[in-house]
Amino acid sequence: MPARSMLGAAEATAVVAQIRQLGQGLPHLPGCPWILLLEPLEVRIQTEPKYTGIWHCIRDIYRQERVRGFYRGLSLPVCTVSLVSSVSFGTYHHCLAHICKFRYGSTEAKPTKADVTLSGCASGLVRVFLTSPTEVAKVRLQTQTQEQQRRPSASGPSASSPVWAVPGPKYRGPLHCLTTVAREEGLQGLYKGSSALLLREGHSFATYFLSYAVLCEWLTPAGHSQPDVLGVLVAGGCAGVLAWAVATPMDVIKSRLQADGQGHRRYRGLLHCVVTSVREEGLRVLFRGLAVNCCRAFPVNMAVFVTYEAVLRLTRGLLT
Repeated sequence: MPARSMLGAAEATAVVAQIRQLGQGLPHLPGCPWILLLEPLEVRIQTEPKYTGIWHCIRDIYRQERVRGFYRGLSLPVCTVSLVSSVSFGTYHHCLAHICKFRYGSTEAKPTKADVTLSGCASGLVRVFLTSPTEVAKVRLQTQTQEQQRRPSASGPSASSPVWAVPGPKYRGPLHCLTTVAREEGLQGLYKGSSALLLREGHSFATYFLSYAVLCEWLTPAGHSQPDVLGVLVAGGCAGVLAWAVATPMDVIKSRLQADGQGHRRYRGLLHCVVTSVREEGLRVLFRGLAVNCCRAFPVNMAVFVTYEAVLRLTRGLLT
């Protein structure tokens, strides 16, 4: 009987661990509608200087592509968001637990702000290996102009009425985009802009988890160990906005580098992209899309952290 009970406890622990790991992929699912609505605006504002603001971009997309234009290139990110979120939150949780065990002898010890920052940075860096190809496909598809360059047909224009051939879009979908990029640019094409992505994800996720932890401390009522639901909502939303405020400059550079594979290459690398962009458009270019990112980040990350905390509390309840 004792052996059977011990086996049951071990099995229960394993099941709870699997539920927790899967649950860490759920947080971003409530935010998908917001991502679908605002994601194309961010990429186009960052890569196309002609847009003077959010509403200008919305009107232009709708005029040229109608509603379909707002969903261009999003199928692959939506299909992988749960996996990426699971890996990111799982890395943060396990990294923090190992740091606490190494430094304080127990995974239940209270981590310092430095511990949270280091774990957050690690969770961001791990994401790059998964997200870079999907980011390349998303950016290429979203910056693929509908008004293709017109060229004369093979037969040539007649004297009375010229005949023009309008080529279709280069990429027919996310998978076709990935295979085309891999064939034309090699494996490095799928990780184009990954240096900027590393810089974006590392310090933005460090800011993300650190600001969330600090805000939760401030919003926890006296005599309680955790904030209430309203506190989690506020802390999560503010953490998302702060993270994107830190991430936006490198996000702009990342988008420009990834879009640069279409046609003539403008940028030789990360530093050249930064210098060229700032010289041509001023320092404000590094914050293009910040308003869109913040509008998206607050509600999305409210949902993210409420879901994340609910999953953690559920799994703790199953273990006790």
